[in-house]
Amino acid sequence: MKKISVFVLFAAIFSQPTSAQQKEWTLRECCNYAVEHNISIKQRENACRQQELQLSTAKNSRLPDLNASASQNFSFGRGLTAANTYSNTNTSSTSLQLGTSMPIFTGFRIPNQIKLNQLNLEAATADLEKAKNDIQMQVAQAYVQILYDLEIAEVAQRQIGIDSAQVARLQAFVDNGKASEAELSQQKATLANSRLVATQADNNTRLAILSLTQLLELPTPDGFAIVRPDISGITGLSGTSGLTPDAIYAEALGVKPEIAAQQLRLKGTEHSIKIAQAANLPSLSLSGGLGTNYYTTSGFKSDAFGTQIKNNFSQYIGLSLSVPIFNRFQTRNNIRNARIEQENQQLQLDNTKKTLYKEIQQVYYNALNAQSKEQSSEEALQSTKDAFQLMQAKYENGKATITEFNESKNNYLKSESDLVQARYENLYQKALIEFYRGHELNF
Repeated sequence: MKKISVFVLFAAIFSQPTSAQQKEWTLRECCNYAVEHNISIKQRENACRQQELQLSTAKNSRLPDLNASASQNFSFGRGLTAANTYSNTNTSSTSLQLGTSMPIFTGFRIPNQIKLNQLNLEAATADLEKAKNDIQMQVAQAYVQILYDLEIAEVAQRQIGIDSAQVARLQAFVDNGKASEAELSQQKATLANSRLVATQADNNTRLAILSLTQLLELPTPDGFAIVRPDISGITGLSGTSGLTPDAIYAEALGVKPEIAAQQLRLKGTEHSIKIAQAANLPSLSLSGGLGTNYYTTSGFKSDAFGTQIKNNFSQYIGLSLSVPIFNRFQTRNNIRNARIEQENQQLQLDNTKKTLYKEIQQVYYNALNAQSKEQSSEEALQSTKDAFQLMQAKYENGKATITEFNESKNNYLKSESDLVQARYENLYQKALIEFYRGHELNF
């Protein structure tokens, strides 16, 4: 019988077309879709809209207000008359008022409140960008997990192909009396185990796809597939001169939205202190209005309603000055509390910077490790490939057992899978480095 070449079988398996998918998503498409449909991001957008309304309210507080009022009163029983005597009379009165007031000076509270709300709006916008970055990183992680699982599943399928070929080969040898039933049974058991591994790999892939589609808020993972990026020619960090954690961190400080948000809030605490201090200063307001009334008393003749409304028409305008003297130390404590909030916000900014630096350090050294792992995997693949070729020749010449052949084959397939996974990890970590430097998360 003509001997079957395992490497020819490898090529045949690789050349088989994959099942058609309705749509293949790139990482950029996944990130954009997630940003557009994620619920938490929509909540952040609503928070920005609320800050816009608060800013509008603060700006409009400088405008005059306008209020109208009307009252109707009735009085029954004994009362004092114009003759300074008491008698049983019924009286009624109608009053109409239209008034306005406008702040002239509020101890600089209003301009500081406007500036504070403007900073809060900018901080909320930065929080929105941070939420978008977070969801993109989650999507990228889920995307790479699918790539990992797809590679493992393909290795499992290749292993099934090789084991199936060996079962057929041994069956032919058994039929010709050149191999024992024990060897055939052992190889069939190996094939069954390979099919179990492939089933588990397929399940892991489906779960990984489900996780990504849930991040994208897709109704179902059916028909979902991703584009597998080109991982050939990936360069590591060693190819970028001067790229260190400190250099990346210096760039990240100027572009990361979480840093901008905390800096804006720290700047806002300065205006919060000034708002609290405004209560120590006098306030001046302008007011004015129009009014009239209608009055009747039982037993006395009264002018007509229209006549009284016309004759009793009055106008007023006035200034009101309020000077704070003592308010039970409330203003003092509000100022102290605002300064404590400023200290807390400074600590929050420092903590955010430290967290960012730790994240960059982690990503940087993960990238170095991924690059080193890829180089080691390339060397391991070459070694296991050479060992498998020798073992294949020995096995086909009857100088090695089926167990030794399977072990060498498994080592070779695993090394091949490890190399691809290491390249994906290198690709992912390098993309994260660029993302922290302010570039789009993409590969």
